[in-house]
Amino acid sequence: MTLVAGSYERFIWGYKLKTLNSPILKPLFSYPSHLSTIKCVAVAGPIAVSGGADDAIKIYDLSTSSEVGTLMDHKGAITALCFYTPSPSLSFPRNLLSGSEDGTVCIYDADPFVHLKTVRPHKRGVNDLTIHPSGRLALSVGRDSSLAMLNLVRGKRSFHCKLGKEATMIRYDSEGDRFFMVMEEKISLHESEDAKLVFEMESQKKVLSIAPGMNGLLFAGGEDHSVTSWDTKSGKVAFCIEGAHSSRVKGIVVLTTKNGGDDDNVVPYLVASASSDGVIRVWDVRMTNKDKPNPLVEACTKSRLTCLAGSSIKSFRRPQIGNCVTNKEQDITMEDS
Repeated sequence: MTLVAGSYERFIWGYKLKTLNSPILKPLFSYPSHLSTIKCVAVAGPIAVSGGADDAIKIYDLSTSSEVGTLMDHKGAITALCFYTPSPSLSFPRNLLSGSEDGTVCIYDADPFVHLKTVRPHKRGVNDLTIHPSGRLALSVGRDSSLAMLNLVRGKRSFHCKLGKEATMIRYDSEGDRFFMVMEEKISLHESEDAKLVFEMESQKKVLSIAPGMNGLLFAGGEDHSVTSWDTKSGKVAFCIEGAHSSRVKGIVVLTTKNGGDDDNVVPYLVASASSDGVIRVWDVRMTNKDKPNPLVEACTKSRLTCLAGSSIKSFRRPQIGNCVTNKEQDITMEDS
């Protein structure tokens, strides 16, 4: 299992999570990959990407712990990144979507990395985006307080509507039947078919990160320094790790492990969180019945973390680079994974 985090100080951090015997977060790499702040990261199998305020998307091969290329198709800071993998059994992604402060979304083929098309769903910057499990459409929210739907088959915007308030995050659930939107302290649940509001879940303070889990759970973190699990069937809190960090929670990743080697028996009990105090922690949510659960393992980066992504899928396949800008002069020799 791999975790990748970005920081305000433009550093990218990579860790390999080992849970057998004594759990550890083994450092894979850390170096200043961008010219300015890293604003978002995404991971799919052996591939990771990061987006920065320098308008660039960096591509990393996690199997060799190396940077392999750069995408420069936006004219603004990169604010959102999302991979599409056709099937959970496949470890290599098919497409990458990126959103930017220039109001555009770029669609890439991820095998190899080739820019396919640029769509402008918003008049102002893109705050976040999410891809439907079918891979046929995506949703985005922008600084113009609007929601947009993208037809990924035709490569164009198919729907657009104004929201009463600016949404900062949007995510499909694991089945794609519903999606979540975040507006400050509130998380709203909507039907995918017609965007009908199902109900709202309200946190005590501003929500800064969410991650849909299995069994109808949604994990959220933010300015309350906690990691909260919401039951999306009832709209109530399932459990909460209060004081999970000493500062704001800026990223949450739901990890899965295979029980007994059976690919059909997936046990979703590992959740990773990252805070602006520079600490990454991994939690065993089965221990939340304790008064004060301790993290399974943690790592301190001593930097102001801005985002976190991860993957529990292993692959030995290397990424292929199409017409992106490769940065041979800054090839980084990192610790072998």
